[in-house]
Amino acid sequence: MWSDTFKTVEQGLEQGPLCWVEVLDSRGSVPRERGAWMAVFADRTVGTIGGGHLEFDALDQARGFLRDGAVQGPQQEPPAMRQHRYPLGPSLGQCCGGVVVLGFRFVPQGRMDLLRERLQPPRDCVALFGAGHVGHALVRLLCQLPYRVVWVDSRDEVFPEAPHELVQCEYSDPVQSAVADLPAGAQVLIMSFSHAEDLEVVAQCLRRQREQADLPYVGLIGSATKWATFRRRLRERGFSDQELDHVTCPIGVPGIRGKEPEVIAVAVAAQLLQRRSAFLVQNQGNL
Repeated sequence: MWSDTFKTVEQGLEQGPLCWVEVLDSRGSVPRERGAWMAVFADRTVGTIGGGHLEFDALDQARGFLRDGAVQGPQQEPPAMRQHRYPLGPSLGQCCGGVVVLGFRFVPQGRMDLLRERLQPPRDCVALFGAGHVGHALVRLLCQLPYRVVWVDSRDEVFPEAPHELVQCEYSDPVQSAVADLPAGAQVLIMSFSHAEDLEVVAQCLRRQREQADLPYVGLIGSATKWATFRRRLRERGFSDQELDHVTCPIGVPGIRGKEPEVIAVAVAAQLLQRRSAFLVQNQGNL
């Protein structure tokens, strides 16, 4: 999603100016969070700030800003960002009842440099061990979400010929040796073609967690029976119950039935998003 969106905005800006609309602040119940944006061109938009009537009014404001910028003609520095405060109930008749502050900035044709800070690739990393049917379905989904992916398998031929720009394919044999090189903070998902490989990857993740404590999530595909067997074997290798409790198995949000790869992928991605949302809420004052 990120790379496709970036290219769409860049290509549009090569042909003409845009108005960048961004949620600068919000209070109460609102359609989108702070930082949500849309790029408004004369004939199309990219992105969304949500909210129905809110977005409709913002589009009208942005197009007016585009006309003003065109009248001013070429200039070295674009005009400063304008701000507009929207009480959603009183001004727009929306039942949300919150308040949104939008920023409007004119970006001249060709000035992509003014947007690169805002169009950064996602920072959150998912390390996926296994390129089977579920792995492929999950990677296709994660590429549409705010994640970059390190995709590891001991079979080099199983990766797509042209992976997405946010996907880094890694051939590793033995597969568990790749754990040492994962970026700090990576969320690990283990679903290789072999239970023996799965066990070794889990063990290596727990060793790294013991030494560095920088893998916040280690998820293993499988049943409760599989995890009971793994847990016994890992305990025999010297891992404590507290260490083993760091592993999530089965993975995926509960209540989603079905064993099709796409169904499993949706459940697993939803669990990752739940964790991400909880982290953002917990740390919103520090972000």
